[in-house]
Amino acid sequence: MLEIGRYISFIFISLILLVIPAVGQEVQVTNVLTGEPLLNATLYSEKPRSIATSNGNGIAYIGAMKGSERIEIRMMGYRTEYRSYAMIEADSFRVMLLPVSFNLDKIVVSASRWSQSSGDIPARVSTIGSDRVAMLNPQSAADLLAVSGKVFVQKSQQGGGSPMIRGFSSNRLLYTVDGVRMNTAIFRSGNLHNVISLDPFAIENTEVYFGPGSVIYGSDAIGGVMSFQTLTPTFSRDSTPVVSGRGVGRYASANNEITAHYDVNVGWKRFAMVTSITTSDFSDLRMGRHGPDEYLRTFFVQRIDSVDVMTENSDPLVQTPSGYSQMNIMQKLRFMPTNAWDIQYGFHFSETSHFSRYDRHLAVRDNQPRFAEWSYGPQKWLMHNLSVYHTSDGAAFDQMNIRLAWQEFEESRITRRFNDLNRTIRTENVTALSANMDFIRSVGSSGRIYYGVEAIHNDVSSMGIMQDIVTVENIPAAPRYPMASWSSAAIYVTGQWRFSDQLLVQGGIRQSHFSMDARFDTTFHPLPFTNASVQNGSLTGSAGLVYRPTHNWVISANLATGFRAPNVDDMGKLFDPVPGVVVVPNPNLLAEYVYSADLELARVFGQFLKLDLSIYYTLLDNVLVRRDYTFNGLDSMMYDGEMSRVQAIQNGAVARVGGVQAGMELKLPAGFRFIADINYQKGVEELDDGTTSPSRHAPPWFGNGRLMWSNSVLKLEFYSMFSGAKSFEQLPFEERDKTDLYAIDNNGNPWSPGWYTLNFNASQKITDHFTLSAGILNITDQRYRTYSSGITAPGRSFIISFTASM
Repeated sequence: MLEIGRYISFIFISLILLVIPAVGQEVQVTNVLTGEPLLNATLYSEKPRSIATSNGNGIAYIGAMKGSERIEIRMMGYRTEYRSYAMIEADSFRVMLLPVSFNLDKIVVSASRWSQSSGDIPARVSTIGSDRVAMLNPQSAADLLAVSGKVFVQKSQQGGGSPMIRGFSSNRLLYTVDGVRMNTAIFRSGNLHNVISLDPFAIENTEVYFGPGSVIYGSDAIGGVMSFQTLTPTFSRDSTPVVSGRGVGRYASANNEITAHYDVNVGWKRFAMVTSITTSDFSDLRMGRHGPDEYLRTFFVQRIDSVDVMTENSDPLVQTPSGYSQMNIMQKLRFMPTNAWDIQYGFHFSETSHFSRYDRHLAVRDNQPRFAEWSYGPQKWLMHNLSVYHTSDGAAFDQMNIRLAWQEFEESRITRRFNDLNRTIRTENVTALSANMDFIRSVGSSGRIYYGVEAIHNDVSSMGIMQDIVTVENIPAAPRYPMASWSSAAIYVTGQWRFSDQLLVQGGIRQSHFSMDARFDTTFHPLPFTNASVQNGSLTGSAGLVYRPTHNWVISANLATGFRAPNVDDMGKLFDPVPGVVVVPNPNLLAEYVYSADLELARVFGQFLKLDLSIYYTLLDNVLVRRDYTFNGLDSMMYDGEMSRVQAIQNGAVARVGGVQAGMELKLPAGFRFIADINYQKGVEELDDGTTSPSRHAPPWFGNGRLMWSNSVLKLEFYSMFSGAKSFEQLPFEERDKTDLYAIDNNGNPWSPGWYTLNFNASQKITDHFTLSAGILNITDQRYRTYSSGITAPGRSFIISFTASM
């Protein structure tokens, strides 16, 4: 890996040495009524093709747009303006936008890896800007997604959060950071919590693309794509270097959160850099007072006088153990040698402390806890990312973007059964290398071609040790995974044609090839094989259209296919998903395929109401599911000291998910605004005997409603988040035995009750440099668990945040 790091550094330095001097230019975008700088305003030029986004000071770099005859300036809630570069220059590089009630379009990048209007995309894309993050104060990236009201999030512990989108979760969703794939070969089908590695303070914009995105992103993009764009370095407007930044301190009472954040941007005309550092400490999480008694934490385990003791919890509202801490560091460099080149390097690092898997601490057997210890070791993520953007008038492309990335992941699991003297520690490391080359080429005045190639390689290493907690002696133990590699190579092309101002048609295709090689250690379990290989290919495609009968009415439809290639977690894992069950390796796996249809409707009524509706249906074939299996002819085996039923991941089912997503924005008198989102999905999965079970990752209906008011210095927001119930009969069959996680109905069966929260946030701009934010979450102190979660959500929580900016 050191050799690769030197190679990437050499490329980056070489590109810098190719520079020739140029002068940058920035523009400030403000509110025409208040003069307030506007964050996340988007400026877009077709010729020369370039995109820029304003920062917290309303500043955006537009040097690459010099000479443009038409620059589109767009922002949600403001009227879209069009200017030539010369007009902006004549106005001293200031652009003022007029607030309006509604706008059907916004600029997004997740649909094609390139900036484009959402009105040109035949699929649903939602955005979450950094201004919403500042207002809502999410404690993690998982909470950021949850408060949007468009993504459901499951939690097994406080240090976690597994998004669910359109009935899919975990490795059937794709995560990207600055355009780089975050999914690795050990992303599992169970609940996945890697999203907490991202720092909400360092995220400039978040997009959620709903539905299959495999044509652009390849494997795993079945239910949707979550695209996170982190802070971008900004240049100086003149020859004087510019320094800007902010410091944030935050406290929340439900878990005694103490968070400190600092970011600073230093910009010259041609070179800029931004540094971001965040540290957070979370104590044990306190639940609400009003709700099911089954959620109360009545006991926890302590080791006293060399004996594990089941100790009564003096405060059953406190979920012990659930606390943890986290640190995030980001450093980005940006260099623009000419208007045609934009070179960026990004370094990301995240590390958590040990954190308990809280749901496993709830498990009991014979009135005794199953586990004395069950925790994840520090979750670590490191990424080096080099991107090179270039515009050209050549025959092959108008724009090119090359991304090279090197990522390192580390995660571990520490377990010890109640009054067992042996602690098991299993550690996994993944090195992930990726290279992407993406291009755009205009075809005439109404067509555009997006095309590119991708190469990915993952190396997986895994080790296990058994530790005597008395002597602290270690002996080797069975690892969770084999030593393995996973690779993928692909080529794609997408075309977009505008036949008129009303009709746009889009279609694309992708050919992917993937391979996997694994070497199994048979020291601990006599596997019937020592090596396994998988090689296969997948062809996916999509076709859609966007039709605008009038300027305030949009109808779009999309058909798409996608796939998920089996990874090392599917094929080679040896683990216990629940006590009494062990999953063994199975090398005979094929890819899953998804077929999806979407219909999108959006309409604005006058200047007071906007409605949008999405209807979708998805079929997943050849589903990789966990089913009963035999190991060396036996249906049970001894694993970690317990006789366990044998299962394996197998192709063997069909899953179907259908649903509706609806949204509303309503302008009210006196400057008030009401926004609401609701999501309903229903999924079924085929079982061994041909019957069906409700899908595990299709949550009950959920959504939120928000009443908002703001002026130039004060923002107020009162909102509710809510979710429906799942009765025992509606629970997936595999969830019905998890009595530790659910409430108990009148028949003694587990179920997931519906819930709601009422919340209030306020933000007061004290001076140009100081802002005070405060809020009360879960005002009525409800005790609830989001569906399928193992930890109870926070009770009433008082939040206060202070931001100093320069």
